[in-house]
Amino acid sequence: MKKPDLTTTLCGIHLRNPTVLASGILGLSHEILKRVAHNGAGAVTTKSCSLKPRPGYHNPVVLDWGPGLINAVGLSNPGVEVMVEEIQAAKEQLAPLKIPVVASIFAETIYGFGAIARFISEAEPDIIEVNISCPNIDDRYRLMFAADPYVAAQVTRRVKRNTDVPILVKISPNVTNIIRIAQEAVEAGADGITAINTLGPGVILDIETGRPVLAHGAGGVSGPAMRPIAVRCVRDICRAVDVPVVAVGGVTTGRDVIEMILVGATAVGIGSAVAYQGMEVFQKVCNELQGYMERHEYEKLADFRGKALSFFD
Repeated sequence: MKKPDLTTTLCGIHLRNPTVLASGILGLSHEILKRVAHNGAGAVTTKSCSLKPRPGYHNPVVLDWGPGLINAVGLSNPGVEVMVEEIQAAKEQLAPLKIPVVASIFAETIYGFGAIARFISEAEPDIIEVNISCPNIDDRYRLMFAADPYVAAQVTRRVKRNTDVPILVKISPNVTNIIRIAQEAVEAGADGITAINTLGPGVILDIETGRPVLAHGAGGVSGPAMRPIAVRCVRDICRAVDVPVVAVGGVTTGRDVIEMILVGATAVGIGSAVAYQGMEVFQKVCNELQGYMERHEYEKLADFRGKALSFFD
């Protein structure tokens, strides 16, 4: 049997394998994105950026609480002008490897999403990820964009009017009906869905002082503890919409990548695992994925993509 083909196509963009650096852990500089690519990632996503620089919250902003991470970084970033330069540099350096660059964006208003989509498009990213779902900012914005199907659709339309770049809409598990959110975004023009963002916000206390460990008080929960919820969300979305889904949430091993593909994912984001295992995690999970495909005599990812969905009919 010939070597399994790990390639996939995301929103018309070729990936050498289905692993994607998820937004948030790394990705503010082209040098970091280059290092991730050289460690085996199929695509890289920048940290979410806004129109203006954002300082984020004071330390401590991240805690490893055992089963996962909790964080309230506050979407710190240098602003779109700097990120355009970093994305352009990343595109130039990653061109020989043919590694796509995904630009993650967020804004505080619907019109703001349109504006930043227009500016970030100047960098010519391969895909734009529209982050409407971070749980660590003002509740008004989180509820406005992530939890309301109508507003999620309005954001999607505004972004599509301002760019020719394919877009992924990143949605939240902290909603009453994630299927409807995905459907409305797709109907409004989303080329794909990223699911899911972090759970929460949650709180962890220092029991000696009674104070929250994070400076912000509450934060988004990620890592292995959230993976079963992410798998369920990806399953539900893949059954409901006919666009590619990037599955994100607690993926740390090749087994986890396989699980996401079995419920229909086109690509799989890896974030918290980088904090646990380093950048080598991308090559590690690809080796494990290849071994699985060889054992089951799968020639390509499509041979088992969505195979588990029939068990939920």
